[in-house]
Amino acid sequence: MQASSPSQAIPCFRIGPVPVYGDLVLAPMSGFSDLPYRSLCRSFGSALSYTEFVSAKEIVHGRGSYWRKALTFLPWERPVVIQIFDSDEQRLSEAAHIVAELGPDVIDINMGCSVSKIACRGAGAALLKQPSKIARIFELITRTASQPVSGKIRLGWDARNRNYLEVVQAMQDGGAAMVAVHGRTGDQGYSGQADWDAIAEIVAHARIPVIGNGDIQSVDDIERLKGLTGCAAVMIGRGAIGNPWIFQRRDRDTVPLNEKIAVIRRHFQLMEEHYGQDKAIVLMRKHLAKYSSGHPGIRSFRPRLVRAASREELDDLLDCILKNVLPADVDNF
Repeated sequence: MQASSPSQAIPCFRIGPVPVYGDLVLAPMSGFSDLPYRSLCRSFGSALSYTEFVSAKEIVHGRGSYWRKALTFLPWERPVVIQIFDSDEQRLSEAAHIVAELGPDVIDINMGCSVSKIACRGAGAALLKQPSKIARIFELITRTASQPVSGKIRLGWDARNRNYLEVVQAMQDGGAAMVAVHGRTGDQGYSGQADWDAIAEIVAHARIPVIGNGDIQSVDDIERLKGLTGCAAVMIGRGAIGNPWIFQRRDRDTVPLNEKIAVIRRHFQLMEEHYGQDKAIVLMRKHLAKYSSGHPGIRSFRPRLVRAASREELDDLLDCILKNVLPADVDNF
């Protein structure tokens, strides 16, 4: 399972010297954009592979190898973006130097996570309160890094401090090669509506490529965000969970049931290869909840799907869905 070769294509944009052959990107999401799902979405057309974010403190001082497994990627996933987070400038710089040895194409600084356990430590979206510190962080890392450095941000920490233009300027002053923007503030979390006009304002002022993110649930949303903002690419997070077809510009409700079932099987196989069956079946349940929300016939099987305890039980359930739901779909076609 590999992404198609872009050897003859024209890049949609570049992150520094790195060409990117596509305008749709799976967002980095803790617990979801692991190697199995990330590589599945890459094969469907996601143009970049962002790893889940990892703490710089864990990279620099951690005794375990957890972070190395989290940052493992496949050669054909390239371009690969390794994402790290912290509030400490020197530690971020040291961590960037360490992960650079893993050979990613881009190193990304997370400045968008608003989860309290991250933000209360001054990391993630909390960094947006200090643009001058952001400039220093990027300057420290870009001074020695051989890879381009990017950042993922929000519009500011809260409604009173929507300092996104100042933050992007600080990133550029520090040598950033790209910025991905979620159109909400840190304290909004995922509430309210993403402000696409603000993303358009950033695109108008930035000297680097801008990836737009927020409230993308359909192909129509993709085209509207691109048309309104002129962003180089669209990043899709929650709208891509259980919906890899969005990277083919196909809405989930247009995908035939038998194809959905085949992709679920394929996804679980990737999970099993990466984690082993016992862990894979547990981690797969949250994905199954999302896959099953997109089709009325599957939805009735959802309680049993999210309790599946083995590959055999999952296979039996999927066979049952095909046997009982698919004929009704064909009759109603």
